[in-house]
Amino acid sequence: MTAHFLAFDLGAESGRAMLGTLDCGVLGVREIHRFSNEPVRRNGSLQWDVLQLWREMRRALEDLGGTRLQSVGVDSWGVDYALIGERGNLIENPYHYRDRRTSGVMEAVFERVCRDRIYAITGIQFLPMNTMYQLYAACRATPGLVDAARALVTIPDLLNYWLTGALMSEYTVATTTQFIDARTRTWATKMLEEIGLPARLLQPLVEPGTMIGTLQASVSAACAGTPVVAPACHDTASAVASVSASGNTAFLSSGTWSLLGTELREPIITSRALALNFTNEGGVCGTTRLLKNIGGLWLLQSCRRHWKSLGRDLPYEALVAGAADERSAFRSLIDPDNPAFLNPANMPATIAECCRRTGQPEPEEPAAFARAILESLAFKYRAVLESLEELTGRRFDEIRIVGGGSRNRLLKQWTADATGRAVTAGPAEATALGNIGVQMMATGAVGSLSEARAIIGRSFPVERFEPIARDRWDAEYRRFQHYCS
Repeated sequence: MTAHFLAFDLGAESGRAMLGTLDCGVLGVREIHRFSNEPVRRNGSLQWDVLQLWREMRRALEDLGGTRLQSVGVDSWGVDYALIGERGNLIENPYHYRDRRTSGVMEAVFERVCRDRIYAITGIQFLPMNTMYQLYAACRATPGLVDAARALVTIPDLLNYWLTGALMSEYTVATTTQFIDARTRTWATKMLEEIGLPARLLQPLVEPGTMIGTLQASVSAACAGTPVVAPACHDTASAVASVSASGNTAFLSSGTWSLLGTELREPIITSRALALNFTNEGGVCGTTRLLKNIGGLWLLQSCRRHWKSLGRDLPYEALVAGAADERSAFRSLIDPDNPAFLNPANMPATIAECCRRTGQPEPEEPAAFARAILESLAFKYRAVLESLEELTGRRFDEIRIVGGGSRNRLLKQWTADATGRAVTAGPAEATALGNIGVQMMATGAVGSLSEARAIIGRSFPVERFEPIARDRWDAEYRRFQHYCS
């Protein structure tokens, strides 16, 4: 029997509605609707236009042309949240994780509950954008708005609420809030109360693969009654759900952010994991994703945006092709996780200033900036991989790159060269495929996660890259480490 599944995959730059079709054990996927996801500025703050995203999702449902769906699932980025009022209304636009309101907030939280204790409970990497610090900032700046709320939900939870009328929190995306006890897989309410955060706003947790309701007729008359599944609602969790990334294989989800890690049965919460600032996020089927966030292709995206504002609209393909020019090899290296790169007004100027400060030549042309970014990312992957091996006590012989970055041949080969490990790349649509894979499990179309992964594996071939210039990269690695320190 042919079965159809709709995945809404919402990223930091764009959203997509992807239709998955399972037929005779082979999965196909096609894009039904794509739309931009541009933040808006209001009163000096950076926020998401979530109502526009909702309009685009409803438009996608209208574009299905009578296709009968087995289910619908939503995934998106993590950490950002929405406040819902007593009548079910959205109180204000959700803030963007790059908004500056969290500046200095982490230190204020640590005055209430120390950093070591927060990590011992949550196992979550400390990032100023985490929901914990966003909500603390809101409690200080707009306490009246927080008091008026009856629920706090992440972005995919909000959209699931609008689809079904059911309020709940899916586990994988909930872990990005830094509100979850990683060992008990429950809300850490005592810790939140000690910090001064309103735990009353939190909703019941559900695991990925839960049927949370049916699509309301007010959303789409044609699709009314379709089951709505909470897949792995965090986009990285969905991407990892699409492939096998355990044992001696590490995953690298490459897009706006790069996330490098492995899938484990239990979290690793140790003093060394804290020192290395690794995170233990929720995975599918009771797993944990031990990983580290790395400032990914955001740096190149932000450069392109600046150049476009100056009238130079440069395609990614042209930048990557220009980056292959060996004349700028290892000329300028940067730490992709330098806080200066989080959301600068002028990314090329910020990169150039970083190079000046470290005594390196400044990139001059866009292709040289692209080369510096991609080389630096490959080196950063090596550094994080070495830390991952230290924490797990195992060697990773292979890196599996999924997501949009798996289309970038230079980045794939340079990752193999920099790490000295084989790289397998694909599928590029891993997030949507993982979303669909969990829907297939929830609806009974497949019997297990391994079966869903096997179907995805034979339906979407991968590329393999072996290290070919390791000695050359080894010679430059220590220099890169110096810039990171």
